[in-house]
Amino acid sequence: MLVLLPPSEGKASSGRGAPLKPESLSLPGLAQARAAVLAELVDLCAGDEEKAREVLGLSEGLRGEVAKNAELRTAGARPAGEVYTGVLYDALGLASLDAAAKRRAARSLLVFSGLWGAVRVTDRIPSYRCSMGVKLPGLGALGTHWRGPMAEVLPEAAGSGLVLDLRSAAYAAAWKPKGEVAGRTATVRVLHAPTRKVVSHFNKATKGRIVRSLLTAGIAPAGPGELVEALRDLGYEVEAAAPGKAGQAWAVDVLVTEVH
Repeated sequence: MLVLLPPSEGKASSGRGAPLKPESLSLPGLAQARAAVLAELVDLCAGDEEKAREVLGLSEGLRGEVAKNAELRTAGARPAGEVYTGVLYDALGLASLDAAAKRRAARSLLVFSGLWGAVRVTDRIPSYRCSMGVKLPGLGALGTHWRGPMAEVLPEAAGSGLVLDLRSAAYAAAWKPKGEVAGRTATVRVLHAPTRKVVSHFNKATKGRIVRSLLTAGIAPAGPGELVEALRDLGYEVEAAAPGKAGQAWAVDVLVTEVH
C-alpha cells in the first residue's frame, strides 16, 4: 500500500540537527528536479525579500519564512514526519504509533511537496515554505515542473498494491495515476453526512485518523475494494464507486456525522 499525503502549511522548526543531505532523500529519480527548485528558492529568498514574499504568497506576518528559506542548505534537518504539523498530522499522530505501525508508516506514507516533490516520513528535511501552487520566476508553476519527473518515478514507487490518494487538488495535479496504477488507486473524500459537503478541518482530521487506523491495525489492502471493506470493518461509513472504465481511479467517500 502506498498512501499519498499533502504536506502541511504549518511546520515544526528545523532544530539543530545536521543539515540537509539531498542525496539521502528517497525517490532519487527526483533529485535533479529537487535541486532546481531548491536552488531557485534559496536564491529568490536570499535576494529581494518583498519579491520573494509576493512569489510565495506570504502575508506580512509570515515575512520570517523568507529568511528561513534562504538558509535551507545549512538549516538543521529532521524527519519529515516531525516537520509536517497541522490537523491531518495531529490526527495521524506518527510519534505515538507503536514500533510496528511506525515501520509500516515508513514504508507506505509519501508526502507531496512543492519543494521536494515527494518524500517519505523518515526523510530528513529542514522546515521550509513553498507550496505546490507557487510559480517561481525561472521554473514556472511547480505543479507543472513536477509532472514529468513524477510520471517517471511514481509508478515504480506505487508497487503492486493499493494507492490511497488523500492529497488536496493542488498536490494531486503533480501526479495523476494512469493505466493499471489508476485501477488500483482510491481517491478519498470526507463528507459531512447530512449535507454531503466537504468541510476542510474535519476532512483533514478524518483522513489522518483513517491512515492511523490502517497502520495501527496492520491492514494493507491490495486494492480499492479491499480498502472499502477494511474501512467499514474499522467502523467508518463508506460509499464507493468503481470507475466506469479502465484507467480511472475509484471514488471513495467517507461520511462523518459530527464535525470535529
